[in-house]
Amino acid sequence: MQYKVSVIIPVYNAERYLIPCIHSLLNQSLQECQFVFVNDGSQDGSFGILEKYAAVDERTVLVNQTNRGVSAARNVGIAAASGDYIGFVDADDTVDREMYETLYLAAVQDDCDVVISNFESEVGSHSVITRYPFQQSTLLREEEIKLNILPYFIKADSCNTACTKLYKRKTIQQHGIIFPEKVALGEDGMFNMSFFCIAKRAKYLDYTGYHYRETPGSATRNIVKQDYFKRALEVYQSNLPDAYTGKIQKADIEKLKSIRLINTALAILHIYMEPTREINFSTRYAYIRKVVHSPQVRISLPFYYEDEFRSLGRYHQWIVERMRRGQVAGICLAILYSRIRNQSMRRKVT
Repeated sequence: MQYKVSVIIPVYNAERYLIPCIHSLLNQSLQECQFVFVNDGSQDGSFGILEKYAAVDERTVLVNQTNRGVSAARNVGIAAASGDYIGFVDADDTVDREMYETLYLAAVQDDCDVVISNFESEVGSHSVITRYPFQQSTLLREEEIKLNILPYFIKADSCNTACTKLYKRKTIQQHGIIFPEKVALGEDGMFNMSFFCIAKRAKYLDYTGYHYRETPGSATRNIVKQDYFKRALEVYQSNLPDAYTGKIQKADIEKLKSIRLINTALAILHIYMEPTREINFSTRYAYIRKVVHSPQVRISLPFYYEDEFRSLGRYHQWIVERMRRGQVAGICLAILYSRIRNQSMRRKVT
């Protein structure tokens, strides 16, 4: 079979969620899909599950390797793929039945190098759809990619994932684009930056077919083991791909990195104000103080204040103003009051 799309799925100890992921892929409305599962040294029953499905569906390719990490697994998958376009799925997530047909038809309509779509994730007890501020359902040429999409990768985290995009395999091969290992900015982000620097034709669909699962103990919830601010500083101080230097001015890169750091810092403040048995309040307060008074945040706040402050709601404006003044207690009280108020409003609704 000549495959139109190859989907690459790295698998590491994903036994608990793997079957729903597999079913969502094998039931795709686009029949000419190849599914490349890379078992990355799983110690649970994942490999046995993959063997079972590979034996009954010829579209399934199973690669088994020792544990080398998600980037290495994806690169192995790219080498094994034969479809015209390549997509990526994490083994604990699911996709809608028509996802790859929707993205593929949009791609071939204008011979796109890449198509971008939305994703849905669970936040607390409700779902959130992440969308992007790009022109919808229209061909985005090289100049528009340079002006709107490349800066967005520096400014925000939300578009970094490779899982909501469809990439032309020929473009990946011709330019030798791979997922780098152990980089501060994130493997997905670096892959996308490298790809979009050479992409000539792109398209964004306001379509949500990818469903992200927040697994217990994942990085976005585990504040005991993860030093989120240290990670944010590594991203802030990291070097961008060389191709970026010819496309975006150095001063603009500094401004975009500053906006990203403050947005991340705002999220960290709210995470560390969440009650938890593992960390007492005084420890969390000290961490918030470290964030607010860090030299990098102090340097970045004027950029953020100039470009983003007016577009914020009143609550976030108040928080940013307290950050600018270094008022840690005021920030904590505001976040606490907002949480109590929101909980009270939810109880009234229910």
